Amino acid sequence: MSLYPQIKKFFLGKSLPTSAHSEERLSNAAALAVLSSDALSSVAYATEEILLVLVAAGTGALGLSLPIAIAIIFLLGIVVLSYRQTIRAYPQGGGSYIVARENLGLYPGLVAGGSLMIDYILTVTVSISAGTAALISAIPVLQSHAVLLCLIFIFLLMLANLRGVKESGQIFMIPTYAFIGSIFLLIGIGLFKNSTGQVITEYPSLPVTEGLSLFFILRAFSAGCTALTGVEAISDGVLAFKPPEWKNARLTLLYLGVILGLMFVGISYLANIYHILPEEGQTVVSLLGRVILGTGPFYYFVQIVTLLVLLLAANTSYGDFPRLCYFLARDGFLPRQLSLLGDRLVYSNGIVLLSVCAGILVIIFKGQVNAVIPLYAVGVFTSFTLSQAGMVRHWFKEQTGSWRASALMNGLGAIATFVVLLVIIFTKLLLGAWLVVVAIPLVVSLFAVIHSHYQYVAQRLSIQGIAPRSYIPRPKPEFITHPAVVVVGQLNRGTVEALDYARTIADEIVAVHVDMGTTDREKLQKKWRHLESDIPLEIIGSPYRSVIEPIVNFVSQFEEHHPDVFTTIIIPAFVTRNWWDGILHNQTTLFLKNALKAKKSRVITTVRYYL
Repeated sequence: MSLYPQIKKFFLGKSLPTSAHSEERLSNAAALAVLSSDALSSVAYATEEILLVLVAAGTGALGLSLPIAIAIIFLLGIVVLSYRQTIRAYPQGGGSYIVARENLGLYPGLVAGGSLMIDYILTVTVSISAGTAALISAIPVLQSHAVLLCLIFIFLLMLANLRGVKESGQIFMIPTYAFIGSIFLLIGIGLFKNSTGQVITEYPSLPVTEGLSLFFILRAFSAGCTALTGVEAISDGVLAFKPPEWKNARLTLLYLGVILGLMFVGISYLANIYHILPEEGQTVVSLLGRVILGTGPFYYFVQIVTLLVLLLAANTSYGDFPRLCYFLARDGFLPRQLSLLGDRLVYSNGIVLLSVCAGILVIIFKGQVNAVIPLYAVGVFTSFTLSQAGMVRHWFKEQTGSWRASALMNGLGAIATFVVLLVIIFTKLLLGAWLVVVAIPLVVSLFAVIHSHYQYVAQRLSIQGIAPRSYIPRPKPEFITHPAVVVVGQLNRGTVEALDYARTIADEIVAVHVDMGTTDREKLQKKWRHLESDIPLEIIGSPYRSVIEPIVNFVSQFEEHHPDVFTTIIIPAFVTRNWWDGILHNQTTLFLKNALKAKKSRVITTVRYYL
């Protein structure tokens, strides 16, 4: 056994069979930790973002932080109720991409999908950076290592998620609920101290650098709307719940809305009555903790669990980004590799892609939260708006049950989120939001290019119009001198040419196809009997979703019947027009050839079909 599989097994655990997929589901409590940590953790920085804007208008403007927070809570209620409707209508998972594409058309769906992808990457960047900032608030000496710490945390999160959904849920429950408990305790102690008159503070006199205007207030409101990011994650991840999935998802979403609303308004109220001002190197939660709790053990406990939950907030993206990539890849808008389940029944390639993108952004923005925040929320509110508008169209098409009330609820959600989206773009455009506004159409264009390539490949490989292979049966030779095994991925023109080649060199031929749980066996056999009736097709199951090992085992068993002759293994492979197109296709042929070379008494032939 080589070293790599042993290292992989040590860090990620043993491979899980596809049959264990139903066991890798989340309870409501675990799902709240895995899918809601992004939204819940936003209370650690959303209030601070409001104050950072208001401070420019002087001391008198800081009191507006509470009314703004209440307005955001009202918006949160609309979004939560709207997404509960979405979950009911799409019990198999109603992400913004699916809802928008089915009801508004292809390009609105791709805009929603691209917006969410960007937002998920930014979520990891913001959460990891904010968590690192909380750690540095408690231990300032770490300031010079901020970027390195961010990259280490991203790597650890990647490893935890590669271990599987169930294990990551168990890992993340304790810090998430510790954070919720500590924030409510902080709010309770703060309210008690204030009500008993133990603390009397006032704002210091601040210079006025900007006038108080509607635009200014809207800018503060848009900054605080980061509290709503991640709310859509539960509707995207319905299938991660235990049965009945959609009912559990709706209930968990309601829990999320209530808990998030109470924590956000509580922190905003405390910051208001304790006259907290943002400070360099100190978060608002840290400042409240110092004022209310002092610098004792409980203060450091609050900072540690805040750090942990902010790190885990990125886990919301790790739960939903790979799933979104799966849907886009399944429909041919992203590389097909992103649609494959890994050894631990998670979309491993999506997890790695998310980690790499977030790591690049951390390096570019040097791990500074305030540098990334202006880019944040544009993508999520774009997807909010398209999803809710799609749901309105859905209800008008279906017209089942109380569809009018449902359409009204989703319509209200669409209008509210669209208004907020305009506010965010208008107020944050020059602060960096223009990057996301430009990035979304670029991502959608990339989707279109990838889809065009896959359509071209499908057209060139299509077997439509190919006549059935009707050869005159040859008498079976007394001694087999040249047996051949043809590896069949799909029945296409490349496969047909490989089989034609096999007929010219072999006196016994068998074709083999590996079913990783996605093959329609009856349909494939029907096509095969029509086109290649003279060659038997063996379909072998692969419970661990591996192609290489089942084929190597099949070839070894086949060779046992022909011990004294060389067996030719024929592998069809198509060649793309450009080398970079190869990135969009699996490199299975290369790995399979390397695995089959282990035995010398084999001839391995690749039959190339040029696109």
